[in-house]
Amino acid sequence: MRNRKVMILLCALVMVLAACSNGSKQSGTNDATHNGTNNSTANETKDAAENSLKETNSTPEMEFDLNGKTIKIVSWWDMTIPEDNPDNIQRKKNLEELMKKHNFKVEYVAIDYGEYQQKVTASLLAGEPIGDIVRLGKAYTIPALVKQDLLWPVDEYTKNDNVFNQKVTNEYMQYEGRGYGFTENKANLVQGIFYNRTLMSKMGIKPLQEYVNEDNWNWDTFIKVIKEANKDTNNDGKLDMWGLANSSLIDQALYSNNTELTKGNKHNLDDPATLEALNFMSKLATEQLARPTEGGDWREPGQFFRQGNTLMYAGALHELNGIKTDMPDYEFGFVPFPKGPSADEYHSAEALFQSLTIPKSVPNPEQLLYIWEKINDIESVYDYPDQSSFETLFTNEDDINNAKMVGAGMIVLDHHTFPNLKFYDFVGEINNGVSVSTVVEKYKATFQAAIDEVYGSK
Repeated sequence: MRNRKVMILLCALVMVLAACSNGSKQSGTNDATHNGTNNSTANETKDAAENSLKETNSTPEMEFDLNGKTIKIVSWWDMTIPEDNPDNIQRKKNLEELMKKHNFKVEYVAIDYGEYQQKVTASLLAGEPIGDIVRLGKAYTIPALVKQDLLWPVDEYTKNDNVFNQKVTNEYMQYEGRGYGFTENKANLVQGIFYNRTLMSKMGIKPLQEYVNEDNWNWDTFIKVIKEANKDTNNDGKLDMWGLANSSLIDQALYSNNTELTKGNKHNLDDPATLEALNFMSKLATEQLARPTEGGDWREPGQFFRQGNTLMYAGALHELNGIKTDMPDYEFGFVPFPKGPSADEYHSAEALFQSLTIPKSVPNPEQLLYIWEKINDIESVYDYPDQSSFETLFTNEDDINNAKMVGAGMIVLDHHTFPNLKFYDFVGEINNGVSVSTVVEKYKATFQAAIDEVYGSK
């Protein structure tokens, strides 16, 4: 955005110089006429360009002294700014300058993920927050913590879209029209289908990227590919090669059809798109299309994929480096999870979304957000978020474009917000072959009761 505005100004200055130059070549009466016209046009163009630059949403410079205060930044990992790329080097330099100007220090506090939620929520409820800027999971923050007035709304301080991810504040972490979370991270969680390119070639299966290129990568073609890859290669009556490693795909079925099980303070089980997603999941289960479980835990599909005899694995991008390390003799590709009938584009999803927040008992949130903005208000050397990571993980441009595409369409699923939703019981019954209509009718009241416990019944 900023580069575009700089270019506008440069173009305007060129026009100013050209106008002045042209005007100087006129003479007599024409001099006055042409110079007046050219100078007026040039000045208008220059003013428009300068106004365009002023239209940034950057917060004006603020003067304040924090009197040596230590700002504690809390997460389940150490958020110290590394010096691993030019962007972070500039961020760290900005922080050092801000610490001198506003007289403060920074302490990064890392708390083990297993005890994180309990510790931070207890500190908030006690009015003694564990930090000034605290990372919180949406599932236990909205609405539970904001309803108790424990967090500052931050949307009035996060307008600078060169810094802040606007979707996080204005969509993902919103409650009753106010935004309570923020982040400078513009990248979203990338989920989709990893596939074994080496195995695909060996099987003689149509390249999956061709379905994407044709805009024909949907649930029907996905099932077609699974069936083509399910093979009994030694004719012993048992499959020894499979098309899909995952036997349960509830989140993928939902986000790929642009839907969800819960929507705010209501269940969403009657929504036609949700019913389509549940029936798709049921079809995969009842027709036994995926590789059958061997009684393993949540890691089992990834372990199946690593055996080299399964074509596709639905997973998240952070898993790919481990897969490549464990399977050095294979080449991998990435495509979106196929579109459902109610979706117009490809999506990714996050069911345990998190962001930064500021506890209500911390004074002057505008100063903390100002500092965060000025740390991160940089001219990035990268063309898009996570460029360095994508180009390290992928060697194929199609894979990179697919990852960028699904990340841009990320959906936040909220069903883990409700402890008594009986989510896993619900999913288990569908995977065990109980009809979708029966399961939905059985769980509607349970879902709504669980939601009412958190939101309050109306």
